[in-house]
Amino acid sequence: MGVKEHKPTSAGRRFASVCDFKEITKTHPERRLTEPMRKTGGRNNVGRLSVRHIGGGVKRRYRIIDFRRQKDDIPAVVEAIEYDPNRSPRIALLKYKDGERRYILCPEGLNVGDEVVSGEKVEPRVGCAMPLKSIPTGMMVHNLELTPGRGGQLARSAGTFAQLQAKEGNYADVLLPSGEVRKIHVRCRATIGQLGNIEWANIVLGKAGRKRWLGVRPTVRGKAMNPVSHPLGGGDGRGGSGRHPVNWKGTKYAKGGKTRRSKKPSDSFIVRMRKAGTHQNTRK
Repeated sequence: MGVKEHKPTSAGRRFASVCDFKEITKTHPERRLTEPMRKTGGRNNVGRLSVRHIGGGVKRRYRIIDFRRQKDDIPAVVEAIEYDPNRSPRIALLKYKDGERRYILCPEGLNVGDEVVSGEKVEPRVGCAMPLKSIPTGMMVHNLELTPGRGGQLARSAGTFAQLQAKEGNYADVLLPSGEVRKIHVRCRATIGQLGNIEWANIVLGKAGRKRWLGVRPTVRGKAMNPVSHPLGGGDGRGGSGRHPVNWKGTKYAKGGKTRRSKKPSDSFIVRMRKAGTHQNTRK
């Protein structure tokens, strides 16, 4: 993909940029593979605000993505590359030999007409899904499972990939996009290749309206509010708040304060944490 910059015909377009959508081959989604999405406005099941800055945005339908890739040893042909408004990478429409159609995340280098297949004993080509025990060491993967059979949970954003570094016993060492090295069971599946739409990170929205189209409402500093609205509110002028920065409920630290529990059961799977120079005990 490429990035297209607008001519500065207005203040909102002066620095704005968009995708050129050259890789898109189909404009309307497969209706049977979509379902309606209902907006929450940041409210929970009792109607109370639980997440701020959510509301509005354009209507969209959810595309049902096959994250599990468990249709083994049945080849599929890429019918189309489509835009998905719910995620940053493109999605590919597969048509299997038995006639079934499914959506998958589209990796870099996968084109219309290419054949992909999933299974334990398949050729490690771009778009093919297989367990970690069958993937050669050093390959880039995405849509990586944490629990066998649960479906891909890691490396699903545009341009991201994880790298298989080593295999020992029932676990493999995988370098994640965050820089963390983690042990993952060799029966967990992953898809070969790096996710496409790599230039997505370089997109500049250019104006507040585009943020509202995405369903994101304005963010106001707590210091600029009244004391009744935020723990940091009030005071004369631009003076300090007199306490450590916290969220609007006053229950969590903001701006670098530690909120993670000191130890979690999954910490034993971390070989190297994403922060440089931090190591964890490996699982035996």
